[in-house]
Amino acid sequence: MSEIQLLDEHTIDQIAAGEVVDRPSSVVKELVENAVDAKATAITIEIKEGGISFIRITDNGQGIPKEQVPIAFARHATSKLKSIEDLLTISSLGFRGEALSSIASVSQVELITKTASELSGTKYKIEGSKEISLEEIGAPEGTTFLVRNLFYNTPARRKFLKSAQTEASYISTLVERLALSHPDISFQLIVNNQPKLHTNGNTKLKDIIYHIFGRDITSGLLSVDASSSLLSVKGYIGKPFTARGNRSYEMYFINGRYIKSPLLAKCIEDAYKPFLMKHQYPFTVLQLTIDSGLIDVNVHPAKMEIRFQQSDQLYAEFTQIIREALEHKDMVPEVLPGAGIANKSEKQYAGAKPMERKPEPFEKKRLEAIAQAVKKDSPYEPKYKQKYEPKCEPKDEPKDQAKQELNNQADNEQQPAGQNFQQAQQPAPVYEQLAIAESGASYHADFIKEAKRCNYTLIGQLFDTYWLVEVEKELFIIDQHAAHEKVLYEKMMAQLLEHTFTSQQVSPPVILTLTMQEQELYKACQDAFTRIGFEVNPFGGREYAIQAVPANLYGIEPKELFLEMLDGLSHDIGNHTPDTVLEKIASMACKAAVKGRQKLSSAEANQLLSDLLALEHPYQCPHGRPTMIAMSQTEIERKFKRIV
Repeated sequence: MSEIQLLDEHTIDQIAAGEVVDRPSSVVKELVENAVDAKATAITIEIKEGGISFIRITDNGQGIPKEQVPIAFARHATSKLKSIEDLLTISSLGFRGEALSSIASVSQVELITKTASELSGTKYKIEGSKEISLEEIGAPEGTTFLVRNLFYNTPARRKFLKSAQTEASYISTLVERLALSHPDISFQLIVNNQPKLHTNGNTKLKDIIYHIFGRDITSGLLSVDASSSLLSVKGYIGKPFTARGNRSYEMYFINGRYIKSPLLAKCIEDAYKPFLMKHQYPFTVLQLTIDSGLIDVNVHPAKMEIRFQQSDQLYAEFTQIIREALEHKDMVPEVLPGAGIANKSEKQYAGAKPMERKPEPFEKKRLEAIAQAVKKDSPYEPKYKQKYEPKCEPKDEPKDQAKQELNNQADNEQQPAGQNFQQAQQPAPVYEQLAIAESGASYHADFIKEAKRCNYTLIGQLFDTYWLVEVEKELFIIDQHAAHEKVLYEKMMAQLLEHTFTSQQVSPPVILTLTMQEQELYKACQDAFTRIGFEVNPFGGREYAIQAVPANLYGIEPKELFLEMLDGLSHDIGNHTPDTVLEKIASMACKAAVKGRQKLSSAEANQLLSDLLALEHPYQCPHGRPTMIAMSQTEIERKFKRIV
């Protein structure tokens, strides 16, 4: 075994720094939390180059007495603990006493501070844990930290940092959370001399939510103010239409501290289960107050995790509080002019009167197509007839076709279809991205062969979801949603390869609000969005205008479509690959496809079947689910004991 040695202080400091300080946002977190603990009512954060080259934190808090300044940078020096018993009731944000020491060991730090009782301030410089100077200086009451050249003496650690824009987005997200958890403090964030966030500290949490997330989310908030035996909860939760595709908008704070907790996340998501679709996550900004004796915050160096006593009871009480806040509320979303979805019960931030709901853009064309089918003069059918069998007609046409189609039209006027099958006027070119097992693709080759010759009978629709098709001596059951997903996916992939994506202008443009991290994510993936037909441009501040969307997805609400794609992208911007784009295209196809339990006319079903038959591998949707299953006549007769 190698000889055991004691590490020198510099190495110990850098190991400790690795636990506490891993990127510029860690420095900002520690210093801003210290400012909050120092009773500051105004805190300014200024960064340059993502905080890598320059960070300045200024507060109007209590300051540090001159004689205690050098001690503050010693390891395990803290004003928040006196004994081990204090760990059981800790209420401050910082307490370990490692932050200043760790930051000073990997950067060049300058401190200017003054207390209310001192006539002059103190200026202190320390670089790489080495004290440079200590002198008097004129200064206002409070503290200013300047941190320059982070990781200047540890280049191996510095090379693992992301781009300056990405690091700045991490800091922006951190400051937003701090502002939400302390509405009584005025926060200002300046990035490369540009103001990005400024709250006024008026204690009104809803104002901060509006400033950060915009009017659409603010218009859909439900107030929470309740208590139980273990905790009290105050804040806001979003109505279902504010939900997003990941958990980044689930924010909860315990005793003023932002944390991540699988237990609390489960409470929130379980309470929302009756209200949200699968893989949708709610918007929440909740302040939880819990007896400090029931929690352990000394779990993780970054203080992001927490342990609970009586976790089962806490789960039950917190879930019940959220559920009660959701129940018996008006959840009906309302369309406002140029604002996407808002809620009709809270319009003070919407600034517009409700607009009458209009039918889907393709509905008129859809009804016209059905009328043409009644006359047997549809402009879409000849293209497929010419390709497969010029004089072939499906055998499912009833004698009273006109009457049947008119009934279908009446039904569909009450329940509009989700996507117009007649939008695509020719079969999509074949491009197969997903691997199809040879056995699965060849087993029912006769289905494609016979159906393409129109030698099939469309029997009808089952459960408003599945279409029954008879081909020779087999019954095929086709999932209309999976089939339409496949058709849309193939068309989009073909357009992507052939660079033939077209855009449909949105008039008026749809305005949405993005956080700084979402802005950086969009900028990193802007080429991919543009390539598939989006046109999204800055509209001032945090606002962006959606001016065009992919033409074959025009029927979907633009904001919902764009945000769903953005949410699905990884926040690790450097890891985007062509596969990521393909996954999003598949997601778009799923969003645009006609849904289950949605009545279609026989004309629409025939069009869908024609589009599906034009594909080389129509057997699976982009997510791998089967588009069809089959039962042979022999198998059916066995079930009825006609044969044994």
